Amino acid sequence: MRRLSPLLFLAVCAFTWCIQPLAARAAGVAYILNSAGASISVVDMSTMKEVRRIPVLREPHHLVISPDGRSLLVGDTTGNQMLFLDPNTGSIQKRLPIPDPYQLGFSPDGKYLTVNGLARNQVDVYDAATMRLVKRFPVVATPSHLAYSPDSSTVFVSLQDSDKLEAFDLRTMTPKWDVPIGKTPAGVLWLNGHVLVADMGTDYIAVVDPADGHVIEHVVTGKGAHNLFLSPDGKILWVNNRVGGTTVSLDAKTLKLIRRYDIPGGPDDMAFAPDGKLWITRRWAEKVAVLDPESGHYQTVDVGRSPHGLFLVPHAPSPTALSSR
Repeated sequence: MRRLSPLLFLAVCAFTWCIQPLAARAAGVAYILNSAGASISVVDMSTMKEVRRIPVLREPHHLVISPDGRSLLVGDTTGNQMLFLDPNTGSIQKRLPIPDPYQLGFSPDGKYLTVNGLARNQVDVYDAATMRLVKRFPVVATPSHLAYSPDSSTVFVSLQDSDKLEAFDLRTMTPKWDVPIGKTPAGVLWLNGHVLVADMGTDYIAVVDPADGHVIEHVVTGKGAHNLFLSPDGKILWVNNRVGGTTVSLDAKTLKLIRRYDIPGGPDDMAFAPDGKLWITRRWAEKVAVLDPESGHYQTVDVGRSPHGLFLVPHAPSPTALSSR
């Protein structure tokens, strides 16, 4: 084979270097929180390889994008810190002392940020614009996941170790009700005028009346039903059954089973990519599954210990730029 001249070789390398960021930019990056690894993995979605690992203080679990899209808020629970990242570059914008930020979410109207303090048995409501604490609700035990009513008037919080769901009125800043909902409730989602709760100590999700918390019906999904996600088009409800190692799709209107997928290693959080694939963290495998729901096959991405929360940023700047910061 004929060798390239040194100048031509350099030109080819320069061309390759130039087009690589474009390809990466077309796919974007994924942020994965390694809860037992005190770090955040930054993954190139085009190659599905980790390109950078951002250190945090101790134990990141969940993250959320700010209403203006300018910041990713990462809760570092035992580090008692909220980390703000630029989603496009991965650079650290600021750090705020926040007690035990486990699960967190902004209200639909963007007015409040609710933070569940899992270990401290408290639910904190912050002013989203100023991060000023507005109200602290003490709870019985282990506030886990949360969801809002569409009008932002109520936030619903699962209390894992008390087997309850509690509702808080954000207009009056008072508790509304707390009721037994099933063994070890985890994921919470508002859907079709009801609150859905994944009961991890069972094999079902509970369909709950938001007015008083009574359970309307149970929908069996699999052992250790843990978290729920609605597809971007609103047509499919996805449920990760962490103990059973399965992910299921349900018709969002009827809650009837569509398909079951084997995702071993404790499937937990999920995010939807523009290409239709599902990114699923596997808490016990140090890996992320990238599932093609049509074929049922998935690819594996190696990340850190106990991957939990994740967030996808399509069309982000190149991972080359991210890794140099």
